Amino acid sequence: MTDPNKLRPHELAHEVLQDTAMDQALDWLIALQCPQPGQQAEFEAWLASDPAHVQAFGKAQAAWGGAPVHSAAVALAVPRKPSAWRRVKPHWKPLATAAVLLIGLFSFSNLPVRLQADHLTVVGERQRLQLDDGSKVLLNTNSAFSSSIKDHQRIARLYQGEAFFEVVPSHGLPLEIDAGPVRASVRDTAFAVRYLNGEAQVQVQRGDVDLSNTFDDARVRLSAGESIRIGPKGFGQPAKLDANKDLAWVQGRLIFENCPMSEVLAELRRYYPGWIVNTNDRLASVAVTGNYRLDQPLDVVRSLAHITSAKLSEYPALVILN
Repeated sequence: MTDPNKLRPHELAHEVLQDTAMDQALDWLIALQCPQPGQQAEFEAWLASDPAHVQAFGKAQAAWGGAPVHSAAVALAVPRKPSAWRRVKPHWKPLATAAVLLIGLFSFSNLPVRLQADHLTVVGERQRLQLDDGSKVLLNTNSAFSSSIKDHQRIARLYQGEAFFEVVPSHGLPLEIDAGPVRASVRDTAFAVRYLNGEAQVQVQRGDVDLSNTFDDARVRLSAGESIRIGPKGFGQPAKLDANKDLAWVQGRLIFENCPMSEVLAELRRYYPGWIVNTNDRLASVAVTGNYRLDQPLDVVRSLAHITSAKLSEYPALVILN
């Protein structure tokens, strides 16, 4: 910052406003890691109220995405073995812990969860694992997972995010998978579990899955082609699963059919390592149909802006639709 003693009054005022905008941008950068109800709308209103806010937030996000943090995140994500499926083993090493701590500086509520996990994915990353019993797991973006496969127990935990399981047949204990308010007990099946914002969802592609919840210990059995949501107060109603669309992420795709733009953008935010902001309320209800690559979320946003004739402003790790 320039020496304030050498600034004219109007220049000093400009510098003060810049510092204020940057302080606010840093506050928002932290708050949006785990937003409270209504904070997303407050942030978008703050962003739209002054071009200086957009510039400050872009600078803050660019700094957070700078070389030191990026290097630590890359080191954390480096595969331990050059194989398509990795054996699941705890890999606590100083570098990994330091990287998680560094990333956690901007996500305090998220840090304890990620420190419990044996395996983590960053935003936009997918990771293939193999459990000690031969079962395969595909972790989706921004997920935290651990497992303990022994003679007397077969337990896995999804602390956050999404995972697709291909569970091998077993004559012994079933594989038990905890995800927030639900526990799944499975043998020889293929299914997905999603746990975000306190709600879980189970989607069964093949076989049967026995579920119990932590609210009242109610139990439900799902069969192939069924899905169900589980909240803090228990089970919702089972629904029909459209595996081609609902599990498209397993094949690296995102498929939407007459889906409101607001929901499409919410899903894209899970894969984009930055912020996607919509300041045009009319776009929120526009129906979207399309088949997209999930590893190119920015290209999807550009396509959506083009087909809706929306203006798209791009900054470092920040895109704004208006």
